[in-house]
Amino acid sequence: MISQCVILVGGLGTRLGELTRATPKPLLPVNGKPFLDHLIHRAARFGFTDIVLLAGYLGDQVLARYAGPQRIAGRDVQVRVVVEREPAGTGGALRYLDGIADEYFLLMNGDSWFDMDLRAFAGAPLVKPTLAKIALRRLENSGRYGGVILDRDRIVDFAAAGAGNGDSLINAGIYLASRELIGEVRQIPCSLERDIFAPMAKEGRLSGASFEGTFIDIGIADDYARAETVLRDNLHRPAVFFDRDGVLNLDEGYTHKPDALHWNPGAVAAVRAVNAAGWYVFVVTNQAGVGHGHYGEKDVDIFHRHMEAELAREGAHIDEFVYCPFHPDAKLAAYRRDSAYRKPNPGMILDILARWPVDAPRSFLVGDRDSDLKAAAGASIGAYLYSGGDLNALVTGALKERGTGR
Repeated sequence: MISQCVILVGGLGTRLGELTRATPKPLLPVNGKPFLDHLIHRAARFGFTDIVLLAGYLGDQVLARYAGPQRIAGRDVQVRVVVEREPAGTGGALRYLDGIADEYFLLMNGDSWFDMDLRAFAGAPLVKPTLAKIALRRLENSGRYGGVILDRDRIVDFAAAGAGNGDSLINAGIYLASRELIGEVRQIPCSLERDIFAPMAKEGRLSGASFEGTFIDIGIADDYARAETVLRDNLHRPAVFFDRDGVLNLDEGYTHKPDALHWNPGAVAAVRAVNAAGWYVFVVTNQAGVGHGHYGEKDVDIFHRHMEAELAREGAHIDEFVYCPFHPDAKLAAYRRDSAYRKPNPGMILDILARWPVDAPRSFLVGDRDSDLKAAAGASIGAYLYSGGDLNALVTGALKERGTGR
């Protein structure tokens, strides 16, 4: 499972004028927080927990705000900030990954948003001699970006920006890269696309895959002004809430050891189907075993990370796992209470609805007990009872019933 995401945040942002005189472009506010916050949260929800920010212009601001461990989307995320010593360009910045980069990593531009499935994209392996794969987006007016010429899955050339203004594939600023890509940096400063990718394309070492989805970059003032509405609308979407034991996996009784994970029929396919529909996926699970002293909260996290790794191998992901360790009769005093989070109370669902931009009226929960259905009713979302069999059939039917569009 690829867990490293590198974000390029070193640009000067000169086309934004006064907006970036004292603020690096990725730290400009969008919907009440820096644009980079949205990118980091997005990477975390797809399971990328080792995030490296390659900073340049006003890099000390990036360092001060982001460096260190964080808890994002229910995951422990480590954020490292590397500030370049001299302007390196989008390509030269890769040199600062020497000794840091994993064998394969996700690479993203820090000034663009592309709504695509990052986990599925990172799950498709690179086959040598390919050293990188670029996510592509078709635009009607591509002149500002320049086009990408694709022969099946192989990128063969790039058209310069301004060369035309017709319908074309563009580089959408998200890449799957091999660590060997760092060795392609021949000089500093240099451009990632012009000086590294273009020669690689002519040598047959660069692939591409086209995706649909909302795309915007904040590199010019008009698009930065639009980003507020674009991100707000794009992030607002329905969700499926899964109970865990008995729904996604077999209930072994206080299931908590990774080797006790046995998926129910169609469970992985069901998660992948919700991902493909563009909906959020959450797990809400009572874990009274913590309160009764059978295992600790760290064990719950380990089990969830194991679930996440197995899902990743199939190109699927959970956006956040939420659990309740409390029980009115818990053996451990610290957990002995009737929590609003414990189903049939709706607290876990309500917490997610408060923190995530979920379209609640179209959302639903899948559970195997009456307590699950009562929790859904308490949160005013739909509910479906799973009684065994093919979970994917139940979920895909529910998605069609409620409309799969975002």
